[in-house]
Amino acid sequence: MSVTYVNALIFTGDRIINDHAVVTDKGMITAILPAADISTTDVIDLQGGFMAPAFIDLQVYGGNGALFFQHPSVATLTATYEGSKAGGTAHIMPTIPTISPAKMLQAIQAVRDYWQAGGKGVMGLHLEGPFINPAKKGAHLEKYIRKPTQEDINWILDKGRDVVKIITLAPECCDPALVKQLQDAGITIFAGHSNATYAEASAAFEAGIHHVTHLFNAMSPLESRAPGLVGAAYNHPRIFASIVADGVHVDFAAISISQRIMEGRLFLISDAAAESQEGDYIYIQEKNRYVNAAGVLSGSRLTMLQAVHNCAEKAGIPLHTALKMASLYPARALRLDGRLGRIEAGYEAAFIVLRDHWDVAVYC
Repeated sequence: MSVTYVNALIFTGDRIINDHAVVTDKGMITAILPAADISTTDVIDLQGGFMAPAFIDLQVYGGNGALFFQHPSVATLTATYEGSKAGGTAHIMPTIPTISPAKMLQAIQAVRDYWQAGGKGVMGLHLEGPFINPAKKGAHLEKYIRKPTQEDINWILDKGRDVVKIITLAPECCDPALVKQLQDAGITIFAGHSNATYAEASAAFEAGIHHVTHLFNAMSPLESRAPGLVGAAYNHPRIFASIVADGVHVDFAAISISQRIMEGRLFLISDAAAESQEGDYIYIQEKNRYVNAAGVLSGSRLTMLQAVHNCAEKAGIPLHTALKMASLYPARALRLDGRLGRIEAGYEAAFIVLRDHWDVAVYC
């Protein structure tokens, strides 16, 4: 069905336009026309709101009180998506931590079941682990951490080639030939939970890893004599990095500095979780974070909209840039910027409308 959206200030992802209408049909944007040229009656009046591309969250653990990997199912995946959507997000990559193969398999099947049931907005599955460095495990459970073997790679590709889209691993702990097998199968590899030296990280980047998971967190830091993974990400112009903009995982000044250095290579994730007092992983809700039973930081209470707001209001990043950090830049990181992250003809009809006090509505 064709629907036309009118009466909004439109940020396309590249420019701001006024007195125009966005014409959509069957979930795609078909045209952006001067408002005076619109004659259809199938019109939604956005009442002067600010329209921008909907957000893309490449790392989210839960939402609406549901922690996806604890009970992998269509129901918990739906709750995670609806919680994300309430914060301006139209596309998510549900994420599971370093965990047992049985849980991984359940999560893979839950995504398939969600798709088969007609569920929207789930791009695939992000495996954060298990091939990480114990020295930078953060809140991940060491008992599940391991170096990948050929059998591990075969298992992932056999069980989840169609579902697993991102794997976070520590490149210094993995055979590059095995990493390449995953990449050749279409899985995007992120370096994270890693204690790589600058040289090790640089070698991994040259070998084809072009992404870093939650910059600063659970990785070798930037120091004067040891630039580490952070320094390597800064210094290599092809590398994208996600960041958690809650002021807890990363100080807002560090976010501002990183954005100035990396510009369009830095994008936002929520890393949002939900409270859980059962299973291997315990998530205890505090004022502005989740911690595990030992008090280790284990997740955020962010929405993507809150992350954008924080960047604009607390990190001094221009609003149009903060919006791109949540939409165009993650799309670009996954080479999906030909269909996501902009309001342009030929792109998916997925956008937010902001009004006073950062009130948001999502249309997708």
